Order: sequence, then C-alpha cells, then structure tokens
Amino acid sequence: MPTLASAALPALPEATPEFREVLYRHAERLDLEQIGRALRFSAAAHRGQKRMSGEDFVSHSIAVALILAEQLLDTTSIVAALLHDVAEDSDVRIDDIAREFGTEAAAIVDGLTKISHLTFRSSTEEQVENYRKLLLSIARDARVIIIKLADRLHNMRTLEPLDEERRRRIAQETREIYAPLAHRFGMAQVKAELEDLAFKFLEPEDYRELVQLVQAKRAAREQLINKLKTPLEYELTRAGIGSFEVTGRPKHLWSIYQKMRRRNKTFDEIYDLMALRVIVKSVPECYHVLGIIHHIWTPLQERIKDYIASPKSNGYQSLHTTIFGPGGQLFEVQIRTLEMHRTAEYGIAAHWLFKASGHPDELDQQLSWFRQLLELQQDTHTPEEFLEFLKIDLYQDEIFVFTPKGDVKRLPKGSTPIDLAFHVHTGVGLRCQGAKVNGRIAPLHRELRNGDTVEILTGPSARPSRDWLAHVRTARARHKIKAWIRQEEEAKSLQLGKELLLRELRRRRVDLPDDPVLAQAAHALGLTSDPRALEVALGRGDVSVGQAMRAIFPDASHEESAEPKPPTVIGRVLDRLRGRRGIRIQGVDGLMVRYAQCCQPVPGDEVVGYVTQGRGISIHRADCPSLLTLPHDERRVDVDWQEVAGEAFAVRLAVGAEERRGLYADIMEAVSQSGTDIKGADLQTRDGSVLGTLFVEVDNLPHLAKVMKAIRRVRGVTSVERREVTGSR
Repeated sequence: MPTLASAALPALPEATPEFREVLYRHAERLDLEQIGRALRFSAAAHRGQKRMSGEDFVSHSIAVALILAEQLLDTTSIVAALLHDVAEDSDVRIDDIAREFGTEAAAIVDGLTKISHLTFRSSTEEQVENYRKLLLSIARDARVIIIKLADRLHNMRTLEPLDEERRRRIAQETREIYAPLAHRFGMAQVKAELEDLAFKFLEPEDYRELVQLVQAKRAAREQLINKLKTPLEYELTRAGIGSFEVTGRPKHLWSIYQKMRRRNKTFDEIYDLMALRVIVKSVPECYHVLGIIHHIWTPLQERIKDYIASPKSNGYQSLHTTIFGPGGQLFEVQIRTLEMHRTAEYGIAAHWLFKASGHPDELDQQLSWFRQLLELQQDTHTPEEFLEFLKIDLYQDEIFVFTPKGDVKRLPKGSTPIDLAFHVHTGVGLRCQGAKVNGRIAPLHRELRNGDTVEILTGPSARPSRDWLAHVRTARARHKIKAWIRQEEEAKSLQLGKELLLRELRRRRVDLPDDPVLAQAAHALGLTSDPRALEVALGRGDVSVGQAMRAIFPDASHEESAEPKPPTVIGRVLDRLRGRRGIRIQGVDGLMVRYAQCCQPVPGDEVVGYVTQGRGISIHRADCPSLLTLPHDERRVDVDWQEVAGEAFAVRLAVGAEERRGLYADIMEAVSQSGTDIKGADLQTRDGSVLGTLFVEVDNLPHLAKVMKAIRRVRGVTSVERREVTGSR
C-alpha cells in the first residue's frame, strides 16, 4: 500500500476488489481520479450489455485494465484499457473520448477499434485490413499492442461459453498471430499463457493428458529444484553476492508438448521440464554467478549463450547455461538482473515503468524489427500475401552471424546467405552471385549457424533466381525476390503487349495512336490512365486485342476481320503435306517446316526461319537465344504467320508457387477453364516452395497469354513465364 492516507484515496466503487487493491498499491504513480472517471464512463457506455457468460460487459474492460495495472503500465494505458470497447460497442465516438480523457487516450482507443465503415469482399480481406490498422496504430503508440494482447488474454481465459467453432477460430488466430506478437514484443508471460490457452482449445485431449502428467510429477520436480537451490544459494552467499534470488521455473505446457512432438519422446523421456533462474543486482554479478555455477556443476559447452552481450531483437537479456545436475540430468539456468527480468517478463510494457524512473529510453531500438515488418506489409498485393508475410516475420528464433568487418547481424534461425544479402541492402541481394562462409565458398542455399562469418559476393550482371524462394527464411528476402519477379514479368508483359498492339494496328493499316489516346483507352477498360497499362494488360491476357481496338477506336465503323473458317480434315492434311502449318515463307513454297523446340513459337510471335541440312526450315522466335549460336546467317529466311485454325502449339511454362494442398488441382482447373489442358508436368517441392515446368498446347499468342493469366491467378502461384531450352533445335 502507498504511504498516502486511506482517506485520501478515491472509493472506486465500480472497480472489482482485486483491481482496487492493485490501484491502491500503486497510487503514488497513478492518477486514480482519472481512472475512476474512466471506470464510470465505461460502465455507463456498456450499461445493459452482457457477455456470452452472462456477466456485465464492463467486467471485461475492468479485467483488461487489471492486467495492465499488474504490468505496471501508466494511467493513460489503464484509462484506454477501460475504454477500449466503448467506441466499437456503444454510441460513444472517439471525439467524445478525446474531450473527456485527452487525445492520447483517444488515439489508443481508436487504434484498438475495428474498421466498421467499409465493405469488404471477403472475411480474409476484413481481417487483414484490421491487422493493417492495428500495426499502423502500434507504430504510432506501442501501448496499443500491450492493451490488445491483454484484451486477447482475457478473452482466451473466458472462451468457454462460445460454441466450439468460434473457440477454435479464436484459438487458432491466437496461436498464429497474437502469441507470436507477444513473443516479438518480449512479453514472455503473456505469450506463454496465450500458447497454453490455445493448446487447451485446439488439442483438448492432449492438453488434459499433459496437465495430469505434469501435476503427477510436481512433487518430484520440486524436490529436484531444492537439490540445486540449496548448494547454489550457499556458494553465492560464500562468494559475497549480496542480494540475489534463486527460483525454479517450470516450462509451460505448450513448450513441453512441442518438445515431445519434435523429439518424438514421451513425457517421461523429456528431462528439461524445469529451469533455474538467478536474479542479481548488476551485470558483473551475472558473469560472477555463471563462474560459480560452472564450478559446482559441469556445463554443456554448446549450450552456453550470452544474451547480455547480444540481446534478442525483442530486448531480452540473460545468460543461459545448461548443466549436468543430480543424476546427470540436464538443467537450464538463467542469470539476469532485476531490470532484465522485468523486461523478459513484461517486454515492451516494462518501458513505461523504466521511463517513469529515469531509465534510458530504448523503445526505438526494441521497435526496429517492427518498423521493418511494417515497411514490408505496405507493399503486399493481396490479403493472403499480407498474412503469409506477417506469420513468417512474427515468430522466428534467431542466430547471430558476422560480416568480414566484424559487424554482428541478427537473422532468423534457418537463414541462408541470400537472407543476409537482403538484410544488408536490397541492392546487395539483387546482385548476389555467391557467398563465402568462414572464408570458404559456400552454396547460397547453405543454412547459416551461430557465429559464422559470411561474405556476400556480388556481380553487376547477377540477378535473383526464382529458385531462391525455396531457400530464404526472412519475409524481407522473400518479398524483395517476389517484387523483382513481378517487375520482370511486367516488363515481359509490356513487351508482349506492345508487339500484339503493333501487329494488330499494322493488320488494320492504322498508325500507332498518341499516348493520350492509349491512356484514355486504358481508363475506358478500367485500368489506370497510363498508356503502358494497356500494353501490360494485353501482354498478360487481361485484355483481348479486340477489346483494346474497340477502346482505342470507339467510333470506328468497320468491324474486325471475320474469323477464318476452320479448315476441313482434307485441307489440314494437304497443309501438312505442303509443310505450311500456318507459316508463309517469302518467295518459297513447298518446303518442310518444323518448329524449334528451344523457343516453341506460336502464332503471333515474331519469327525467323533457319534452313537446316536435310530437315527443312526450323522456325524460331525472333528473340530466341539459340539463333545467336547458329552459324551461316545466309541460311536465315524471312517468314511470317498466315491465318491458321485447328492447330495446337506446344509451350513450356516455368511455374513457381508456394506449396499447399490442392495447388496442382487448382492449376489444372485454371488451365482447363482457359481452353486447353496440361499435357505434362515436372514439378518439384522444396522447403515449402514448388518449382518446375508445365507443358501445355495453345492456339496462338493471345491464347497463351490467357492461359498464363489463368495460372497466375491461382492462389499461391508466384510466377509464370515461358521457358526456353538453350541449344535445342
């Protein structure tokens, strides 16, 4: 209790006894009058509202505020917690809160309020837009995430009255989004409880069984803890460590369950279910205690970690060591100062306590990872992509590697040199062509380990490979590679669309219109008012040539040429015997024609003929790399396409995608809907990515663009392009 006289404290009749007791205990640093007004305001706004359990709705607001008060948050945070549902579930507006409690509290409440004034195409889109708003609000005031996590924690504690479907949905979201958020913001207590509660509702039978096993072994664990505590406390006292605390810390249930699954062991075979924690006054004493522990017990050398010298990105600091305890059993010991302990338990929430006591402000450093996450989310193209990057970035263990200059770089566990290259700078990643690890050339897909020294080798002509997506761990690298692939595909679509447009204009004997006309046509087709947008849409197959012509020449009286009649069976046979197959060779007729397998031209491609020895004329695309290697330029002949129908042309497509169930079936369906079938496939899966080749048959270039567009729209597909085989003739 504070030293203030009890009579000077406000009565706070709306508060629960527990909440009132915590507020009184910290009355010297809190504005209890302001908190009391917020209590009354919240109770009035929620009057008559009930939770699914039958309790008054305001009980939830008070419970959330209690969690924050226990975490030693400031007055503004507690006020915002009491009001966090008011704007969403009553007639009260944010402006009303600002007038009553100030703009700071109102801004926090606004950040916690879901978007309700917009119409969304899907529940996923609505969910993602609310996540976006939450992230932006956190960037403005980090107290938003502290209150949001307290809100989720109380909702998880009181989830029982909901139906099973809603319980599972909320628990799954908690496991995938909110527990990882708590982890990344260093809030270990909240993270552990959220994970255990999600475990309870998602795997209820396993949860109940594990609870029984843990309770049955409790006495034995406590006895083992005492066997370690007693000699350690004696040695610490003898060494003159003035003020210390030694406690046993049980691992939380979800952590034990994961360890059992990962190691494929039973509960009785998992030994490190407890950890010993030593809290001292200063950093030098932390290292002194580490030496004492290693003097008493033998350490496991590869399990000594110094997170004081190299803190985790969420601000966590401690010394970790694993020792061989009684009976040779492995035991983890954590050593930290009281300040480090508060940061480890409360994470970013500890900032407001330290700020009030004059502690240096390290909030910006703790939020550096979050700003990078926010930067990546702003460039995502679909709700699904946003969720993918969010989940990748939120929950990752870390390693530390060194640059040749000795700089320390923090990366997620499992990272490769490609991840490091993009971590250093996007330009380094895009020009990466190799790596040296500990002075030796190493493959780019090598998994980096703690303490590796990594040098990134770059080249001016080096470019990312689609295969890299199978070897990167960080959301930043994955995002930048995908963005580069999209940019390259857009450039190819622009070139293809320009060729289609010019070819149709030549056929109609019409000059290329000025950019304003093309921009107006693009706008008429629902695209951005940019002449390039029309050409890109043509190349992708989003817009047909006919649609483009009608948009460019809306007042034209002439119609497009009628489609040629399909040839008869006899006509197709005669065409094959003559060697024509849709190709006209200038000045020559009757020669055998075949299509080069290296580039697989289709009607609509710019093509070149090459006279082979004894095999007729080989038709290549004009941009085919193989043409550069063919000798005797005099053998090249001018060819062009003539109207052809009923002929199918084989094409290889290089496809990249994120692995998921049903992906290939969805691609097959998309190709079928675009008027053809997959004739073969060579797809390989590695580290969650699918890469390979599809073999399809198309009628012409617009049909090919339509097929590629259909595949590109399949969920999870990251890239589609024509694949050339160098050297094949």
